[in-house]
Amino acid sequence: MNGLENIAFYFTFPFVRYALIVGVFISLSAALLGVPLVLKRFSFIGDGLSHVAFCAMAISAVMNLYSDMIVIVPVTVISAIIILRAGQNTRIRGDAAIAMLSVSAMAIGYLLMNIFTVSGNVSGDVCSTLFGSVAILTLSKSDVWLCIAMSILVIAVYTLFYNKLFAVTFDENFAEATGVKSDFYNTMIAVITAIIIVLAMKLVGTLLISALVIFPALSAMRLFKSFKSVIVFSAIISVACSVIGILASILASTPVGSTIVVADLAVFAICSALGKVLKVDM
Repeated sequence: MNGLENIAFYFTFPFVRYALIVGVFISLSAALLGVPLVLKRFSFIGDGLSHVAFCAMAISAVMNLYSDMIVIVPVTVISAIIILRAGQNTRIRGDAAIAMLSVSAMAIGYLLMNIFTVSGNVSGDVCSTLFGSVAILTLSKSDVWLCIAMSILVIAVYTLFYNKLFAVTFDENFAEATGVKSDFYNTMIAVITAIIIVLAMKLVGTLLISALVIFPALSAMRLFKSFKSVIVFSAIISVACSVIGILASILASTPVGSTIVVADLAVFAICSALGKVLKVDM
């Protein structure tokens, strides 16, 4: 009962409500996107783009811009399209393109923060960005509305083009034969992924973003076989883990991002065990 009273008390603070709202919308969007990415074996695009977003954030910090989104969003979107195109190149495979971009962006970003930053705690700033820290608990109203608007846009696009995304995910050649422009929808997936990565940076940090995309989808696939069932259950898992992770981190004073990822990992372990008991075919 004491725990419930503590939660009720914390809900009186706006920053807790903001964190939960943003966490729900971002985790829902990431889960929807995670299913096609995992099925297309492009899971680590989230990891690569998160490092690009870190580099873009470092550039905006050096330039002392009023809003870092002015740099982060376009740079991450362009990088997503580059990764997609490189993945179609027979000389540079998708995983190699992601690895090259990821390592290069992280190195450049950290170098810029060390050379040009005016902060006296570079290591602390970098650690906060990489692991999320308390950024999710310092959201302003404008941050919340931005996350809600962009998440709704992602969900709307996903809902409207569900059948096309389904076709492109499973068989691009067949999709092309039926008149679906697979290049267009692959680019759409890449752009939406970039937007979600930027939004998720404040929730779990740069290094843990892939967990939001990968874990819910993999957990759902342990119990369900149909595309729609996996998507629905993936969304439920993602939202539940984010809410549990945020509340647990507030009560236990643990890092928000890490706590959410641990919750996702625990659910994945449970779903894997249930899948074996129920003998769900993988």
